[in-house]
Amino acid sequence: MTSADPTTAFGVYVHWPFCLSKCPYCDFNSHVRHAPIDEERFVRAFTREIETTAARSPGREVSSIFLGGGTPSLMQPQTVGAILEAIGKNWRVADNAEITLEANPTSVEATRFRGYRAAGVNRVSLGVQALDDASLKALGRLHTAREALDAVAIARSVFDRYSFDLIYARPDQTPAMWSEELQRAISEAAEHLSLYQLTIEQGTPFFGLHAAGKLKTPDEAISRALYDVTQEICARHGLPAYEISNHARPGAECRHNLVYWRGQEYAGIGPGAHGRLDIDGDRHAIATEKRPEAWLMRVEAIGNGIVADDLLNSEERADEFLLMGLRLREGIDPQRYAALSGRLLDPRRIAILREEGAIAISPDGRLRVTQDGFPVLDAVVADLAA
Repeated sequence: MTSADPTTAFGVYVHWPFCLSKCPYCDFNSHVRHAPIDEERFVRAFTREIETTAARSPGREVSSIFLGGGTPSLMQPQTVGAILEAIGKNWRVADNAEITLEANPTSVEATRFRGYRAAGVNRVSLGVQALDDASLKALGRLHTAREALDAVAIARSVFDRYSFDLIYARPDQTPAMWSEELQRAISEAAEHLSLYQLTIEQGTPFFGLHAAGKLKTPDEAISRALYDVTQEICARHGLPAYEISNHARPGAECRHNLVYWRGQEYAGIGPGAHGRLDIDGDRHAIATEKRPEAWLMRVEAIGNGIVADDLLNSEERADEFLLMGLRLREGIDPQRYAALSGRLLDPRRIAILREEGAIAISPDGRLRVTQDGFPVLDAVVADLAA
């Protein structure tokens, strides 16, 4: 193994699609199964899909691996170990590769975490979501605040690197309440926090409740105040935002997610996984079958679960680069956008957005969204891409 080169980062995302229960706000590809999961059979399928994906993208050096879900911490440590071993057999894995596993507090045990560490995981991301029991219950979470903090303590004792998620802009939440909760969270965090405003996603139970007026979320003014509180408190405590919803001490950013946001290559393995691979000079946008059992049978039959494999044209690649890259505090290199799209960004639109305070240009020429621009990021991206 060698050390990863950040300029040619290559990530592998592995999706474990099973959860103990389905949270009412969640639109991820997650499924509840009351019968035991045949992990050995899934490992064989993961291994097979890794082999066929590596055959299409040989010679890559893996700089990061992310086991997401679903709830990957429901897997046995030997399952995780077998998946990581398969990745290592089919690609080179850098000595300093970041290997993250998502976990929920309900499935955190010290012995299991030590097993993950022995299997090769060196970073965990915990789905804490809130630090008060009433909010956790409203969010459909199965753990208590005490269990969440106990899980964080276990992560701290086993791993050098860990992160956890919180959801804010929850019903009836005030900036003062969030300020207190966030400062408590920072006291438990070592280097990284993911802080997401609650969004009402179509197709979720929360969507129906919200449409019926039974779930009231903070209005635009309070949401903006909550966002501003988040930025101020995190920056004051040494965890500035490096991405619109992610905060880290300098050098502790999630390297795997940077692969996505910087428009680099990544392989997607497992039910409902997405990938971006460069094959014979073309960028492929790949997606696999979402339904776990259907994915399983497809892989067993033909070696992969792919249901979409689209070639992105230059405009699509450039738009994706713009959409993802402007989420980062570091912004984008306009010259890379021009190389992808074949055209320069409109200088008149840039000038207007700069005058409005939504974007700025760094001394090195990078285009970045300002703190005032982040709450209206979608509109900024749409304006620049037009």
